[in-house]
Amino acid sequence: MSDQSSNFTSSSVSYSSFSSSTNDNGSVTGHKSSYQTYTDPSGHTMVQSSSQSAGQPAVHETRQFDSAGRELVGNGSSATGGQHSINDVSDEEQARRDALYEERIEEEYAKREGGA
Repeated sequence: MSDQSSNFTSSSVSYSSFSSSTNDNGSVTGHKSSYQTYTDPSGHTMVQSSSQSAGQPAVHETRQFDSAGRELVGNGSSATGGQHSINDVSDEEQARRDALYEERIEEEYAKREGGA
């Protein structure tokens, strides 16, 4: 039996999305998200995702899996029951960036509607 993994280097997939809308009273709503996976030559996979709704703190999540697809937690041991954690990484700087983002989105929609 030959070792087919000797030619494997790594694998990676990523995507991101963004959507927004303005309701009848001029409030802007929006959501952005991203997703990345990376598999190393040993078959371990890391999955990172982030999401944020307009005016809300960003939520980032990282999950790791062994080559058999079992989720790894803490010290690298396999988990049963799909344990993972989500960390809120909000801070004052993020709140400032969120407010600036919302202001720019509102200005952009006003331009598109002929209001600015």
